[in-house]
Amino acid sequence: MFPRREGARLRLDIAPPPRHIPGDAKRHPHPSDSSTGLSPPAGGTPPVSASEFFSSRARTPAALAAITLIWGANFSVVKFALSDCAPLAFTTVRFVLASAAMWGVLAGTGESVRIERRHWVPVIGLALVGTTGNQSLFISGIDRTLAGNASLILATGPVFTTLLAAAFRQERITWRAVAGGGLSVAGAGLVILGGARGVGLSAGTLSGDLLVLAAAIGWAIYTVGAAPLVRRYGAIPLTATTMWIGTAGLLVVSAPVIRAQAWTAVRPATWLAVFYSGAFSIAMAYLLWAYCLRQIGSTRTVVYTNATPLVALALAWATLGEVPSVLQVVGAVGIVAGSFLVGLHPRSN
Repeated sequence: MFPRREGARLRLDIAPPPRHIPGDAKRHPHPSDSSTGLSPPAGGTPPVSASEFFSSRARTPAALAAITLIWGANFSVVKFALSDCAPLAFTTVRFVLASAAMWGVLAGTGESVRIERRHWVPVIGLALVGTTGNQSLFISGIDRTLAGNASLILATGPVFTTLLAAAFRQERITWRAVAGGGLSVAGAGLVILGGARGVGLSAGTLSGDLLVLAAAIGWAIYTVGAAPLVRRYGAIPLTATTMWIGTAGLLVVSAPVIRAQAWTAVRPATWLAVFYSGAFSIAMAYLLWAYCLRQIGSTRTVVYTNATPLVALALAWATLGEVPSVLQVVGAVGIVAGSFLVGLHPRSN
């Protein structure tokens, strides 16, 4: 009866919505999706799930920055806690706490652990190396050296990660990687030799420095080995599985120390340190680490968190009175510069 109005209505109905490509919701999520919890208007893009929103590559820099700050502070926190707790007792308790937190995360996200039978052997091996072995070496090492030393020596991780990634054909080694690796190793040597307790093979920090170096190698093995498994099973299920297995190993190794620990003498501030180290530097940081492995690969994840020693040195200086020597400052520059040089080689295959 009113053809012009009807025709106008039809033209509006069939006109395509501006700047919208059907099926492109993942790349261009609607602003009212998961960020506000509201459904988009009719004709708009469907809501983006929480996992899709979290997996956005825009989240990766924030995750790397969080890891750097959490782990940078952790060196001073651990050093403070070890004044009340035996090293293995402390690290086992914090991993038990972290394991409980991971169970809560897994239950809250609705994800489940479904590891194929053929992958259980490498998963168990990675758990024993990346949690039981790495943490036993790290906590024993930091008890025998300075917090600043430990943070700088762990920054050699990109060298070992790159070599292992190349051996398993995850990365290609270039002259930049070789030069950066040599520079990082030389810097680590200066950090060890420039320790505040003396220079030489009889230095008081030498045994601790070497234990921390061994822990860095163990973490590199875990990082490279876990990368393909994270892409297959997801960050949360794999992180939870390796943490639970590794924590069981720590309980076996540290059982005599836990029984001998005078728990009633532990101060409230030390329990806060245990909570921070378990909930943040392990549970949260391990999840963020696995997420970054999935997004940008093993080598770049290690390299882009190499500002951690700078944070650790500053906090150790401010809270523990650990003033770095000239050799250590030069070594720190060499480690960080070499690690970033390693990160300039081509992307993983």
